[in-house]
Amino acid sequence: MQNKTLVMKFGGTSVGSVAALTKAAEIVKSARADFARVVVITSAMSGVTNLLLDCAALAAQGKVDSLPNTESRLKEKHFTAADALIKDEILRNAVKQEISDLIFSFVDLCKAIAILGEASPRAMDAVASIGERMSVRLLAAVIESAGVKAQAIASTEFVVTNAHYQNAHPDFKATTEKTRALLNPLMDAGIVPVTTGFIGATPEGVITTLGRGGSDYSAAIIGSVLPADDVWIWTDVDGVMTTDPRIVKDAQTLPEITYSEIAELAYYGAKVLHPKTIRPVVDAGIGLRICNTFNPSHPGTRLIANAKINGKVDGKVVKAVTAIRSQRLVTIEGRGMLGVPGVAARAFGAVASTKTSVPLITQASSEQSICFAVPSESAASVINALQSVFAREIEDEDIDRVWMTEDVSIVTVVGVGMRHTPGVSGKVFSQLGNNHVNVLAIAQGSSEVSISFVVEAADTENAVKALHEMIVNK
Repeated sequence: MQNKTLVMKFGGTSVGSVAALTKAAEIVKSARADFARVVVITSAMSGVTNLLLDCAALAAQGKVDSLPNTESRLKEKHFTAADALIKDEILRNAVKQEISDLIFSFVDLCKAIAILGEASPRAMDAVASIGERMSVRLLAAVIESAGVKAQAIASTEFVVTNAHYQNAHPDFKATTEKTRALLNPLMDAGIVPVTTGFIGATPEGVITTLGRGGSDYSAAIIGSVLPADDVWIWTDVDGVMTTDPRIVKDAQTLPEITYSEIAELAYYGAKVLHPKTIRPVVDAGIGLRICNTFNPSHPGTRLIANAKINGKVDGKVVKAVTAIRSQRLVTIEGRGMLGVPGVAARAFGAVASTKTSVPLITQASSEQSICFAVPSESAASVINALQSVFAREIEDEDIDRVWMTEDVSIVTVVGVGMRHTPGVSGKVFSQLGNNHVNVLAIAQGSSEVSISFVVEAADTENAVKALHEMIVNK
């Protein structure tokens, strides 16, 4: 066996039940046959982080009635798995005691939040971290019970971040030093370190989180700084699909996908991979694979470097279709905008002041309008910010109006082969027209890996199904 290093991350559903934890332990045991050094990263058990955050949000309103019920649900979920899977009684009791202590600390946090009447981002990170801190102890003991030496270690001890709570950024230099110092001796001793995804800590040791879904990002960070030979993301689907199987029943798993394609898919709504995961893996030149915990014999989807692709892949130009729902199109329009510098800068400065991300922008060459998409829940605050910034122009009628649509969806077709194939846009829009889908706005990046367009909410499924036919009929 070669002295190769594998980083494996298990998502919430992959550790969410007795059956799932059993599968995860089997997968780790199997991986040890091919990799001398294995690091395991775990999410919280499915549903736990939402439960913790919802309870803390109620506490901020002074409502603590749900605390006893939340406490008992957390204990039941984790203790049921511990009782079923941890064979050694001393180890089992120790794990249950550690989980109990974490639950008590969560209850104390919620009571403190209730007294203050508010939950700071720092406090919410402390709350959100508890799910991973419980599951890491449970999974390490389950792997140990399966006959593989394992040790739980919190990633707060070696993933160093800034103090941007709820969406912290790692300090790669400090993280590299600490990760190697802590994990390498364990792996050299034949022990599998089992660590927490999603969380890190400031240089002072204060807990931070990398943003929701950040366990994928944790795997990429740890994989890149060790460095690992491969990073495998274990989830509850067979890899990256050609589209959402809930919309199209004959959606297929893509055996390979390039980094640029997965980046577009992750950005435009595909939930398989956290968007930030890709960069550390690309920079480090590490292999990345997405696999199904509940179907481990399936090869899943392997990410490959862009340079390895030239033109069509498997004869397919369009490889995947994705959709983001619950968006609004915001338009700033007026003849007085023509030739006036700085309008776009002021507009997006106003949007930034509301801490809203803009997934799609389009502007007419006449400069008489700027149109962009924002999440529906942010639309009203964005409109208010724009009306405030452009109050004088609106009064002088240089800007006729700032307005938004009802709910719309952004549909994106992705395929690196589009870059080398003339006429793809024409085929895409002909396909939509033939299926009676009206397009409200269009945007195409300079990478030519994707085309995005906006459709009315009611047309979302019809648009996705129509474009998916271009994939399956190739």
